[in-house]
Amino acid sequence: MVLFSKSFIPTIREQPKLAECRSHALCLKASLLSMISSGVYSYLPLGLRVLRKVENIIRKHMDREGAIELLMSVLQPLEIWKKTGRDESLKEIMVRFQDRRNKDLCLGPTHEEEITEIVKKYISSYKQLPVILYQIQHKFRDEIRPRYGLIRSCEFIMKDAYSFDADEQGLNISYTKMLDAYKRIFEECGLDFVVVEAEVGFMGGSGSHEFMVPAEIGEDILFYCSKCGKYFKEKEMCPICKNELEEKRMIEVGHIFKLGTKYSSAQQAYFLDPQGRRQFFIMGCYGIGVSRLIPAIIEQNSDEKGIIWPERVSGFDVEIIILDVENPLLFKEGISLGEALNKENLEVLVDERKESPGVKFNDAYLIGTPFLIILGKEYLSTKMIEVEERKGGRKFRFSKQEAVNFLKKKYEDELL
Repeated sequence: MVLFSKSFIPTIREQPKLAECRSHALCLKASLLSMISSGVYSYLPLGLRVLRKVENIIRKHMDREGAIELLMSVLQPLEIWKKTGRDESLKEIMVRFQDRRNKDLCLGPTHEEEITEIVKKYISSYKQLPVILYQIQHKFRDEIRPRYGLIRSCEFIMKDAYSFDADEQGLNISYTKMLDAYKRIFEECGLDFVVVEAEVGFMGGSGSHEFMVPAEIGEDILFYCSKCGKYFKEKEMCPICKNELEEKRMIEVGHIFKLGTKYSSAQQAYFLDPQGRRQFFIMGCYGIGVSRLIPAIIEQNSDEKGIIWPERVSGFDVEIIILDVENPLLFKEGISLGEALNKENLEVLVDERKESPGVKFNDAYLIGTPFLIILGKEYLSTKMIEVEERKGGRKFRFSKQEAVNFLKKKYEDELL
């Protein structure tokens, strides 16, 4: 249980002048983020809670597929990038510099080269394959035009995974595992998303899929058939039902690639097969824009009052609003209810500030906790608690134990 007065949630009343879209404005107003400079943000406590929820959803589904977490360095020697030639192809977005010994370094915009060097060092036999390694790590890109808050920033957080297999058949199995895991991740994050085949781009390889979220601020475009519900990369008559296609803007939140031997051959990363012959690792890579998921979720889950968090990613599960904190009995009941919900493993924010009801309700709707409990003077006489669902605004009246049981069941059902 967390008290609002002790939680460092400095909400903002005014519309932020630098906000470029709804999700950017709400991230700043709800004090999820603090803007340090263009394209650079700090996560404030509430934003960090949401970020950790998203990360843990990702970890759960990656671990379920047998992927193993590690953490690679942000600081990378440029020499490993020269092996693949990407020191030149990614030159414009790389943050590069020299240390005091005049060694060329960069802040990693991605980690294919580094993970290949690691696996090359520690895996030598087909008996050690397959393996999927992943991390959740900061990346740095010198963006020409940072925009829309975390949608396109210079410092961002990515989940990147890399599979190493002995042959193409193994790669196909690893790729399918990640494809399925990604679908479950985005579903649990409460997103409406689309999966499309995509170009491999600067990553290279033989195939890829993108995971796209429909949103007005999307920088990618797909074409949608309202009749059959299919999306296409090109604008043509729908090949399925011959209907006219509509343009839809999309945010890319995930991208997976079949890399093959592009990196392993360039970096001379090989293993010994059953016959003792050297073979290059067959690789795949799988990225999710972790920090980008936060504004993508908000774009799809918000209204004129603020954010409406899906239950699995909200910083708190329940917010208790004590309308009259000067009344010691009401204050005591609010704290007691918070403790009862805590015992059911629900994360509770209790607004016990000496603020007007209007301020408390405005902040509650702004930060978007899925369920609000309102405790006013009426509770002392009726012992009935009002529970409001942030999404849709439905209201319920319960006794204290009924309220606890209702919220406990809601979150148990979400976990199924």
